Amino acid sequence: MGRKPLLLFGSILLILGTFVATLVAGNSPQLGLDLRGGISVRLFPVEGTDPALLDTARSIISNRVNSLGVAEPEVNRQGDSIVVDLPGVKDRQEALDVVGSTGELQNREVLGDRPADEKIPATTTTKPGATTTTVAGATTTTVAGATTTTVSGATTTATVAPTTTAPTTTAAPVTTTTAAPSTTVGANATTVPGATTTTAQGATTTTVPSTTTTAQDFTGKTCKDLIEADPTTWVWDQVRTAGGKPERCYALGPNLLGGESVSDADASFDRGQWGVDVTYKAGQFQPIATGYVNKRVAIVLDNAVISAPVINQGITGDQVRISGDFKQSEAENLALSLRYGSLPVKFDKEQQTVEDVSPSLGKDQLRAGIAAGVIGLVLVAVYMLLFYRLLGLVVWLGLAMTGMVMYTLVTWFGQVYGVTLTLSGVTGIIVSVGVTVDSYVVYFERLKDEVRSGKTVRSSVESGWRKAIRTIIAADAVSLIGAAVLYALTVGSVKGFAFFLGLSTVIDLVIAWCFMHPLVLMMSRKQSLVGMKRIGIASGLDVAGRTSV
Repeated sequence: MGRKPLLLFGSILLILGTFVATLVAGNSPQLGLDLRGGISVRLFPVEGTDPALLDTARSIISNRVNSLGVAEPEVNRQGDSIVVDLPGVKDRQEALDVVGSTGELQNREVLGDRPADEKIPATTTTKPGATTTTVAGATTTTVAGATTTTVSGATTTATVAPTTTAPTTTAAPVTTTTAAPSTTVGANATTVPGATTTTAQGATTTTVPSTTTTAQDFTGKTCKDLIEADPTTWVWDQVRTAGGKPERCYALGPNLLGGESVSDADASFDRGQWGVDVTYKAGQFQPIATGYVNKRVAIVLDNAVISAPVINQGITGDQVRISGDFKQSEAENLALSLRYGSLPVKFDKEQQTVEDVSPSLGKDQLRAGIAAGVIGLVLVAVYMLLFYRLLGLVVWLGLAMTGMVMYTLVTWFGQVYGVTLTLSGVTGIIVSVGVTVDSYVVYFERLKDEVRSGKTVRSSVESGWRKAIRTIIAADAVSLIGAAVLYALTVGSVKGFAFFLGLSTVIDLVIAWCFMHPLVLMMSRKQSLVGMKRIGIASGLDVAGRTSV
């Protein structure tokens, strides 16, 4: 088997295989706001702002809206405003809170953490005389006399507190007073009755009942329940699983240092690993550096832990390096969050606009566009079949191959890079059909010229291809240049149109090289196909009766 047949069958197997795999996996193109519906928010800065700061604000907002769980949000800068499209979002207030808030960067001590889906096997038992404060979800065992504070989800065993006995004086008979029974709040708690106090006669005694308060029982619950019960203490990790869910949750202490204390932050590669070099304002980091040695201090942005490094001993000055198992992109994102924890641009709350976008209008337009495209394709296919006879089937098959490649690539781009298919993108795809059909027309007309010059059909296929491919490349290059210029200089829907037009043009070149020419070459070698009466290749090239060799 020659090189051309291998190229043909290999491309067919690759295209069919990836297309079927996409369908079997249940993947489909990500639909944009106009096709899926949702909310569109436009933010206006209070006053003229440096475009670089607007770009930074756009990047931070883009990171924020991902926390909404929105499928493929779009955040674009359009002139001096930022437009945020949130497909599928129904809660207007949540969208506004996330998109328009200024954001607060915090440094908080890590009191504990646990896997997101791990259930709590907690029970609480308190012995007489103990004073216990337990945050929801904790597992605590306290020995008599100890004072214990436990954060949710942690397991703590406190030892008996040291006892100091004052000198005693033997005096008159003593009185024994028993405290009132203890009071228990919460589910599934076991509490021993109140303590006993012995006081010398004549003393003034105030006895407070021994009280044990146990929070709601969280046995069998997960991080989600802890965060709902105590959102000020428990927060999600920003690190997400492949399915987009947080990996862990953290119990955090009060804020130790705000984002305004950071002077600068940059990602750098040192000693074989990526890290972040942070510069704090004079003297502001030292209380953490000296007071939290060997402890973890979480960096929290928008109520999510973006990093939780351990404070090493010996940190002096205002320059700190955060190191760990970072990828380059992770280090750069962390540096960005530290450098611009809050938005560098203040947006005018009065001017911002929120628009509910219904998918019904977009779907109606999509159906109309698809119907127009299908009708156009049918008319083109019928015309090509009538005009080029058997070669018209090559056009049909080529368009089918192009459609499968387009579907697979658009789905892949949506899954990996967040590219959404909008009405403008559909328009670009439909327009590109003309570019694709032009390639077949150019090739077949070149074949006509070669055959009419006296060559056989088989020899004309190669010589005609060499001349046709130059014309095809020139025509597609013009289309690509136009698409590239549109993509670079425009925003929003026009950019989507340009992207899909350019993608379709590239696919056209690949299909022409790997499918159209090898298939026509193989067909030209079959005399039965070339000389077939009225519908053969020779008839389609207006040289009926001509042989293949």
